[in-house]
Amino acid sequence: MVNLEQLRTFLAVYRARSVSKAAEALNLTQPAVTKQLKSLEARLGKPLFTRVPRGVIPTLAAEALAREAGIHLDALEALSSTFKLGARTLEGTVYLGGPGDFLGAKVLPALAGLHEQGVKLRVKLGMPESLVEELEAGALDLVISTVRLSRKGLEFVPVYQETFVLVAGLSWAGRLSAVNAETLAKVPLLAYSEDLPILRRYWRQVLGKNLQDSASVVIEDLRALALAVQSGAGVSVLPRYIVEDAIALGRLVQLLKPAKPPTNTLYLASRLISPHPRATFVRQLLLDAARSW
Repeated sequence: MVNLEQLRTFLAVYRARSVSKAAEALNLTQPAVTKQLKSLEARLGKPLFTRVPRGVIPTLAAEALAREAGIHLDALEALSSTFKLGARTLEGTVYLGGPGDFLGAKVLPALAGLHEQGVKLRVKLGMPESLVEELEAGALDLVISTVRLSRKGLEFVPVYQETFVLVAGLSWAGRLSAVNAETLAKVPLLAYSEDLPILRRYWRQVLGKNLQDSASVVIEDLRALALAVQSGAGVSVLPRYIVEDAIALGRLVQLLKPAKPPTNTLYLASRLISPHPRATFVRQLLLDAARSW
């Protein structure tokens, strides 16, 4: 039977990609960590890591074990922080970064009860590259990122897959006899940024055309963008979670329903070795909440 200490040691090595770093994080000696790994491998009957000059590389068996066991061990760590050690160990501030629209729609509602654990929250909005840099530097504890970046010492866990939809206000929707690249060329485009990445992707993937037009309006806030479309300023491509309520209420019209709409994965980024129990606790709250997003 595999014991929790072996799994905890395995996960530390897996995330740090290093026996020495895991040993330091767990306050164990390297021989002790190696012994636990060998015992776990013997129980499983499979090798878990391949040693390389600068650390270890997980095998396919290790990747599978980390996926299955990681979320449950993290949950136990969070419960231990809350109940075994007491809520006072969680007191302090957690620094969270991410896109304002997604944080407002999904993340912050999931963290509404943090004050009951004595945890304060400070939120910084921004682009993923700069926020991840702050996470690396220790200025942030957790980041919701729209891209998965390759950074040593950081872990990116998928938490949400956003689906993009083409929408218009009632006035423009009523004026379109058909919805294709030619008819949409006559409608003002609203975008999040000047280079129109979401719009261009939608045009290529769904309409089969390269988008040549520039945006009529650029707003670096998806919620404001949705309101502008609703008011009749033009058409845009937005994540479904931003516009689904307005569509249901008849304030926005989804112009097309493709079988395979463009999608994008959002990640919860954190340091492999958590700086304090409250960061682990908040991370687990978000992972639990993400199951129903």
